[in-house]
Amino acid sequence: MSLSIGIVGLPNVGKSTLFNALTKKSVPSENYPFCTIDPSVGVVAVPDNRLEKLSTMSISQKTIPAVVEFTDIAGLVKGASEGEGLGNKFLANIREVDAVAQVVRIFEDSEIIHVHGEVDPLSDIEVINLELILADRETVTKRMGNLAKEVKSGDKKAKKDFELLEQIDKALDDGQLANTVEFEEEDRNIVRTFNLLTSKPFFYVLNKKTGTQNLDELNDSRYQELMKFMKESESDYVIVDAGLEHEIKDLELDEKQEFRADGGNEDGVDNLIKTGYKILDLITYFTTGEKETRAWTTKRNSTAPVAGMAIHTDFRDKFIRATVIEWDKLIEVGSHTAARENGTLRTEGKEYIVKDGDVVEFLV
Repeated sequence: MSLSIGIVGLPNVGKSTLFNALTKKSVPSENYPFCTIDPSVGVVAVPDNRLEKLSTMSISQKTIPAVVEFTDIAGLVKGASEGEGLGNKFLANIREVDAVAQVVRIFEDSEIIHVHGEVDPLSDIEVINLELILADRETVTKRMGNLAKEVKSGDKKAKKDFELLEQIDKALDDGQLANTVEFEEEDRNIVRTFNLLTSKPFFYVLNKKTGTQNLDELNDSRYQELMKFMKESESDYVIVDAGLEHEIKDLELDEKQEFRADGGNEDGVDNLIKTGYKILDLITYFTTGEKETRAWTTKRNSTAPVAGMAIHTDFRDKFIRATVIEWDKLIEVGSHTAARENGTLRTEGKEYIVKDGDVVEFLV
């Protein structure tokens, strides 16, 4: 399953520095045949200590993590929706990703000039979101115009699409992202086909910088306004020191932890990856054995045949049954054989909903 997150932001907010730090966690592409060979795309491992524990238990020859793609998208400027700067390329690249990570600068540094002359994170968010809203309004208006004749003729599908577009258009007109409109699951599936920029899931990356004045540490009024926005919009966000992460990307794990501890920083890159995984509504299940232990990605609430598609499409079409055990229970008993003997290894059918942390063997 190839799922990608676009990294967006204004110029000089640390977007590319963050991408470079992320790609240090890239994984060998030969294990992921869907991967794009592109310098602006990084295939990044999802941090998961369960994987290592399972691999150790099975004495596996290979350990292969779940991954998410991150795409470094060209910087945005005001007027992007009208083609200013690299506007058209920027908007086209966002259409191709599944979620958006918006990098926002929260540090003051006289040596790095802000594109608008002053650091104001909430204003930066408003600039970017407005450009995306304007681009979506153009798309929605055009699509509604194309549907008008079919709606008049009584076409039910066209009528339904038009009604959903009207709801989205109202939200956009009010300055809201399309993803703020609540739809039933069936309607959400239709809305996805519109491929609107602001219907994608969003989260924010608040970029600070060691050795400068950081708005969060100062509890600056600009930061308070930013937090108010995050709370009221129920937005996910992570705080990252992209410069620090880039500087220490080549160090060993214990050295990285020491550097972060000195500055009072968490592993912002790992938090970012985990948040991206969460925002895409993904879970991880595992397969484990002597040959390899591997983390597989599927959408939350997937049935066993659908989850099995991550391994091979035959697992959906030819599914018979699956054996399942929670990863920690498997670690506790020590092997599939022991789990089978003590009754903790279950047999599940087509209707079983795969849970995060399940260890699964499919029978086809």
